[in-house]
Amino acid sequence: MATRRQLVAGGLADGTETPVRPWHPVQGPSDASTMWYAVLRKRLRGVFIGSLCVRHTGRQASLEEAGWEEVPVGDIGTGVEPPAP
Repeated sequence: MATRRQLVAGGLADGTETPVRPWHPVQGPSDASTMWYAVLRKRLRGVFIGSLCVRHTGRQASLEEAGWEEVPVGDIGTGVEPPAP
């Protein structure tokens, strides 16, 4: 899981800021903050799918019961160093 800015900085998004494979966009507001939203993921057929939901709600509890896990804020990133300027 990575933010759009992290993907662009790491060279993993094209000129339209669409993520390149194997990255896929997660639906959510463009100004989502991890203060209000939980980032969740679930492994499905060998890949992770992601979702955002408002923290501490029945939806988050339901997703976690269905096998989704919250991604710690410190783990959000590409793992790729941005190219040197």
